[in-house]
Order: sequence, then structure tokens, then C-alpha cells
Amino acid sequence: MYAISNSRPTGNDREAVQRLAPQPRTILETGLADNFLGDLVCKHLHDAGVLDMPRLVERLALTGAVVEEVLTFLRQDHRVEVLGQAGGQGLRYGLTERGRNAARDALSRSGYIGAAPFPVNAYRSLLKVQTIHHGRISARDMQASFGSMVLAQNMLDQLGVALNSGRAIMIYGPAGTGKTYVSSRLIRLFSESIWVPYAIAINDAVIEIYDPQVHRRLDVGDPQNSLMLNEGIDRRLLCCERPIVITGGELTMEQLDIRYDPFTRQYQAPLQLKASNGLFVIDDMGRQRMAPAELLNRWIVPMEEKRDFLNLGGGRHCELPFDLILVFSTNLNPLELADEAFLRRIGYKLQFGYLKPEEYERIWVQETERLNIQYDPQLLRYVLDELYGAENMPLVPCHPRDLLSMALDRQRYVGASGPLSTLELEWAWHSYFVQLDFL
Repeated sequence: MYAISNSRPTGNDREAVQRLAPQPRTILETGLADNFLGDLVCKHLHDAGVLDMPRLVERLALTGAVVEEVLTFLRQDHRVEVLGQAGGQGLRYGLTERGRNAARDALSRSGYIGAAPFPVNAYRSLLKVQTIHHGRISARDMQASFGSMVLAQNMLDQLGVALNSGRAIMIYGPAGTGKTYVSSRLIRLFSESIWVPYAIAINDAVIEIYDPQVHRRLDVGDPQNSLMLNEGIDRRLLCCERPIVITGGELTMEQLDIRYDPFTRQYQAPLQLKASNGLFVIDDMGRQRMAPAELLNRWIVPMEEKRDFLNLGGGRHCELPFDLILVFSTNLNPLELADEAFLRRIGYKLQFGYLKPEEYERIWVQETERLNIQYDPQLLRYVLDELYGAENMPLVPCHPRDLLSMALDRQRYVGASGPLSTLELEWAWHSYFVQLDFL
């Protein structure tokens, strides 16, 4: 999942990435071996049959100069041949018999067919340059992002300080108190853009990083049409908003490590790697299929040392910076999930609780405006006194939205219109909450 923001690349951000990752002009400057790039080009030609230079440049996300150098290498090795022009559109390239055999051999080792990957050493530097732990969030920023929400000022301040700290955060409290809603909107505070590689290369393993379900691309207006373009930021990097990944009870331990698919012969990045330079929210903590202690123990080293060790299989491991804000959200008692020694490692624990009547009223008014309903203070008084009061029910932030929406549902069903009545709110109340009269 991702949250929509108004991120745009700033001058300083772009200059830092430009110095770190300029357009490569030669194979050597890509940080990849000529045989590696040669195999990748052969796989693309095997996949497409015949490609001209513009298509190869687009597929590989490299400049024309680099692609030309790779093609020259492959032609000298008799793996690629020139098939002539097509309608005056330039030379086309195809595989020789030797090239087809080489492509099949390359595909048996790695099924990856995509943009040229970014070398892992350069990726480590990129993550550090784009760190989310810049500590620049102010009280004014918090108010601008959450001012329309009914959230106590001390809670806003706690959240802001926690985000600036670079430490993990645990948000806990009863269900319906806004934990998920607030967590999913924290990314709005980080408006800077970042550059995300299509994939990274760890020796011979290619791991896809860019995920359109996670990373929201931004149009930076770079001229990408010139085949010989040697300026600007490396084409293997995409300008995106800072990502946010939210996972809940469906989370498994396998999703937190590099996974290899033997059928496609491709590596899949773990969720926290896709969330790099952004936020990773583990919602419904304690509802996962693994024991809470097992899941929490997975984060001890990354939280303390700011680096993560990923398993590539076959006894191979890779160390990468752990640059993200880790948020745990739960409606369970944190002491039931972990002991105090572990909870101290998390750093910030923020409790979301029930509302005061005046806070509930503010949310009720907001919802009536959103639903285009006339606000009736007498109707609200009835709900608070006769419904909540009679059953001693706590005031929960999500209730006004749900009760008013359900009352409108019934009004539409019976063909009524006009202001909501106490009868309709009482009907919504009894439909919303579990009734235990039969016990």
C-alpha cells in the first residue's frame, strides 16, 4: 500500500543522487561485468526475437553508448548479428545460433529479464544518501498534516518526536481508536522524493526492488529520448515518493527475507527492502501466524545496528542498511507480546485511548459535514446519553462515521429523506453492535 503525497524532487536531493549515480557512459561505469550485461541482452533478444537500438535502450534502462558497447562485445563473440534496417528505423539485432544457446543457458541460471540492475555497493550508498532519518519534522509539520484530525496535542508531539528519533515506534490501544488510520498517514510528513532502482545485483543474483504496488513514480521531466544521452541521473533509478508498506495478520516470516522462485528462477525482495527510505507498518501485531516473540526477534539486529542481514540461499548472505521507520500497531497489551527488556529496544510506545465527549462531538460534526447531513446537537445528545450512556459503551473514533453511514443506509432503503431521526440512529446502533440478549 502507499499514501499519496505531494512529493517532488528537491534540488539538494537531486544533486546528491546525481553525484552518486550519474549516467554510466561505459560498461565499466555501470558497475556490472560485460558478461553479465551480455547475458542480459541475449535474454532480451531471446524474449523479443528482434530489437532495434531504441527498444534495447528502453528495456535495459541504459544509454545508447553503453548498449552499443555491449552489442559490439556480443558481435565479436558471435552471439549477436545485425539484421539490417526496418523501414529506415535503424539497425535491428538478433541472436545467432550460438547466441540462442547462450540465452537459454543464461535463462537456466536466472529468469530475470528487465532493466540492468544497480550494483549493490552503489545501492548501499544510495540508501544512506536518501535516509528517512533526517530529523526535520517540526510541530508545525505535525499540525499541518494532522490538524484536521481529532488528536490530542500531546499525542501529536509524541509522534513527531518519535519520527525524528529514528527509533521504532509501537502504537497500541483498543480497536477502532485510529491506530491504523494515523499510521498510514505518517508518510505525508516526508515530502521528499527518492530514487529507487528497478533491481539490484548481488554478485550473480538479481533482486527486483521497484514494485508499482509500493512505489509511486514521479514525473521529473528528464529527456529520455536521446540514445546517446550521457547526462542526468542513472536511468536504472526511478524517481518515486517515499514508500509505505502496511502489512497485517497475513504477514509471514518468509516475506521478511529474500525469496527464490525455482520455477521463474527469480529473486523477490522482502517487504522491508521495498520499504527502504520509507515506512514499514506492521498492523494487527500479535495476529500473525507466527508467535509475536518470533516476529519481534526478527527486528532486534536491524533496530539496534541499523543494518539487515538477508539470506540469499546456499549459505550466501547480504548486508544492507536498514533505513526505514518501523511501526508496530496492536490492540493487544504490549506486555503480552514481549517482555519489558525487548520493549525498551523499541523506544517509543504511544497509547491510543477512548475519546472524551467533546472529542467525540468534534468527530461527529466532521462526519456530518462529510456526509452532507444537517448537524443536530439534540440528536447527538440522544446518542451519547440514551445509547452510549445506557450501555456504558466507550466512545471510539470510528463510531460516528459508521453509525451515521448506517443510518443513511436505512433511510435510503425505506425511501426516506431529510434529517436523521433518533429511530434511525437507534436502528444503526443495534445493527452495528453485537447483541447478546439471546445468551
